[in-house]
Amino acid sequence: MSKSIRQRLFAALAGFTVLLCLCYTGLALVIAYVTEDMLVQRLLEREAAAVSMRWQQHGKLMPSGSDLITVYGSYLDLPQGVLAQVPSSARRGEVFTTTGQHYHVLALDLVAAGQSRRSYLLADVAPILVVPRLVPEVGGVVLGVALALIALALLLAYWLARRLVLPLQRLAQEARQLAPGSAVHFSERDRPDEIGFLARRLETTFAELQTALQREQAFARDVSHELRTPLTLMHNTLALADAQPLGMQERAQLEEGVDDMRATIEVLFALARAEQLPGEVVELRGCIEQCLLRLLDEHPWDASLLTLELPERLEVAGNGQLTTLLINNCLANALFHGGPACRISIAFAQGCLSIVNTLQPGQAQRVQGFAHGQNLLLRLAQAMRWDIVFHPGAMEYRVAIMVAQQA
Repeated sequence: MSKSIRQRLFAALAGFTVLLCLCYTGLALVIAYVTEDMLVQRLLEREAAAVSMRWQQHGKLMPSGSDLITVYGSYLDLPQGVLAQVPSSARRGEVFTTTGQHYHVLALDLVAAGQSRRSYLLADVAPILVVPRLVPEVGGVVLGVALALIALALLLAYWLARRLVLPLQRLAQEARQLAPGSAVHFSERDRPDEIGFLARRLETTFAELQTALQREQAFARDVSHELRTPLTLMHNTLALADAQPLGMQERAQLEEGVDDMRATIEVLFALARAEQLPGEVVELRGCIEQCLLRLLDEHPWDASLLTLELPERLEVAGNGQLTTLLINNCLANALFHGGPACRISIAFAQGCLSIVNTLQPGQAQRVQGFAHGQNLLLRLAQAMRWDIVFHPGAMEYRVAIMVAQQA
């Protein structure tokens, strides 16, 4: 930045201060000059009243009682400098001369015995003018006081600019020092004004950006890790198809790979949207029943091998989409590793959902691209603030899911 907000604010306050000082100085001078003119005008009006009274009493013009005011019987009697600047039709006039005199002229119409006569009062007011003498006499003091006040005002403007902008500068510095992945906390967040609101909004925005970045990184990592196995199997199967036609087993592997990829992508997108999915109350028993129905439709498995020990209603805190994905994949894992003749037991007790499948003695361990992905299942549970633990054994495989109970 060429100029900081602090410098701009100080320049604005300083400029306003100087402008205000100049305006008030000019206003004070105008008031002083107007006051002088009004004073002189009042003196002329008082003298005009006195001349009129003497004219009515004596019938002739009498000299003025003031050494500043001179009475002239006609317009042509006025000094040449006054005649050059004041026309005969003007009733009032102010004359500035180069010789130091300063005149005020007032025309006076006198009436006596039915006759009217215009006379003129001329006041040389130079000796009583105050404003012109202020500069040589007290100008230095006034200028010194004015400069001191301006300096004080500039200091106050600097202090105000620094005090007002300091929270914004601190906020900008803290935002500049934020590192990716670090905790977001601004020291101005507790202020009750707009700066506090801005700090809180920035905290929320930075936290959301970091969460989105973490989700993006996790999504890229999961795609690279989880899709590699089914893609490799499909690539190898298709590579062998050049040498010989695909058999039933190879077709099954391709179909299994496609199913794995579909399921993996579904879970990955659900995890990527997990922070945006609203929390809700999930009826876990109904979700499990729907997953069992889907399992029976997609796999040849005898439902009589199922043992279900669940309460009539089982409401938990979570997310319906993530819960369905978690249960579906746990059941798919159980059937995949246990085989079509395995027994599956589902029970709920003390906040723990147990899914147990039996294993055939001596059965070779099977490896599947997605269904054995415990990392993804763990992340599905964590996205709902659940916990999941895997207990492998020689005769059975148990998955324990600690759900969040509805308050």
